[in-house]
Amino acid sequence: MLLTVDVGNTNIVLGLYRGRGDGAELVRDWRMRTDARITADELSLTMRGLLGEHADEVSGISALSTVPAVLRELRVMLARYYPHVPRVVVEPGVRTGVPLLVDNPKEVGADRLVNTLAAHHLHHTACVVVDFGTSTNVDAISARGEFLGGAFAPGIEISVDALAARAAALRKVELVPPRSVIGKNTVECLQSGILFGFAGQVDGLVRRIVRELSHDPADPVAVIATGGLAPLVIGESETITEHVPDLTLLGLRLVYERNVR
Repeated sequence: MLLTVDVGNTNIVLGLYRGRGDGAELVRDWRMRTDARITADELSLTMRGLLGEHADEVSGISALSTVPAVLRELRVMLARYYPHVPRVVVEPGVRTGVPLLVDNPKEVGADRLVNTLAAHHLHHTACVVVDFGTSTNVDAISARGEFLGGAFAPGIEISVDALAARAAALRKVELVPPRSVIGKNTVECLQSGILFGFAGQVDGLVRRIVRELSHDPADPVAVIATGGLAPLVIGESETITEHVPDLTLLGLRLVYERNVR
């Protein structure tokens, strides 16, 4: 089975696929906290603990990391504990088939690259991918599968943390929809501003990006939400058309199949 590993700034997401191509099936997925100080040995032990009975069934690995310190330990872990397992670590030089139409292709994060590949694989049309993570990334993809660039905004959790840290009378609250947009108490005011505010921010960015996309107006543009915090916002968004929580894992599987026969 193929193990996919997505190391983000906040979480590490693992996915286990059975089969290849159109017949591939995501058997299980797991989520663990990212620690930039984690060692290769700790990473291997934690991963094997999560994989459980499937730990010895791994026959291929496809991984990416947007955290340089963890990327280094990830490489050590793969070499030390999976020396004979075919593997792909997404980086410059790895075949993805995604043209990068940006000023500096080396600046494009591996997560944005594999999300582009997965989104175009699913829709074969112009797409916008909204990734709700540590930052909120809104990326544009052409109908030909080209990565066109996008926009970054502060993520939900870091915005909440910053607000609680800088405003003495405010605190962290449970991120659930309030009774109405007009909050009647401090908690509801915070919930309204966070949930409806981020939904409005995303909708505004998506609408502007769609206007700039070069596509036939008659063809719809798929707007795909992914990332761990997506469920908080997608119910309030007017532009998101689909929620694909395993989009990055799908992209990692597709990259592996392009590079390992």
